[in-house]
Amino acid sequence: MDFKGKVVLVTGASRGIGAATAKAIGALGATVIVNYLTSEKKAAGVVADIQASGGEAIALQGDVTNERDVEQLISRIIGDYGVIDVVVNNALRQYTFNPKTRETAWSIQWEHYQQQLEGSLGGAFHVCKAAIPHMKWQGDGRIINMVTNLIDFPIVPYHDYTTAKAALLGYSRNLAAELGVFGIRVNCVAAGLTYPTDASRDTTEDVKQAVIALTPLKRIATPEDIAGGVLILASDWSSFITGQCLRVDGGLVMN
Repeated sequence: MDFKGKVVLVTGASRGIGAATAKAIGALGATVIVNYLTSEKKAAGVVADIQASGGEAIALQGDVTNERDVEQLISRIIGDYGVIDVVVNNALRQYTFNPKTRETAWSIQWEHYQQQLEGSLGGAFHVCKAAIPHMKWQGDGRIINMVTNLIDFPIVPYHDYTTAKAALLGYSRNLAAELGVFGIRVNCVAAGLTYPTDASRDTTEDVKQAVIALTPLKRIATPEDIAGGVLILASDWSSFITGQCLRVDGGLVMN
């Protein structure tokens, strides 16, 4: 698997799954744009790790829910590198997978859904809309949108988060249907419970053990596990795969 000469944008890449993805793809020769919102120091650390592994990387700040920020981000990438080969939409609104503090179906407010839709679907929408014209011109491109296996198996009903990710999956399949003629592939990675991440920091031990018990591989995913799925869909090995959702959860969901 070789990404030499490829320019890759990973949003929300200062920590967790985004950081692991950026480091993995950078180690394989890509030039990685490490997007972050507020964690400048952590983003710089990811860049340093990529450079230490022999890759190239820069950190660029930008709020993916802000259309103007995204337009400036993509313009900077095109101005500096001329192309954008891969987009990994990983950024999301802050969320905590804590079953004790989650909103129930009878307590949740519509604004909670709106916030998560804006973060997951809105952020991906802005990035895709800005990147697609350049990928069309190139006649090639790969878009990987991060969703969740909770869409298929809501072991804990995180209503707003899971609904927003389901919407992102629908958006991704529509993109795949329209963009294939231009050589652009669009796929999703549905991550299982992943630890350690900021979102899973407060996940209770009983939930972790329940997930492990139901998972054929008998463990919880690491950020590096999820990055592996992203790399498959970003590489030439998946050149005839589009509109698909790869579950990376140790077999918890089998489709």
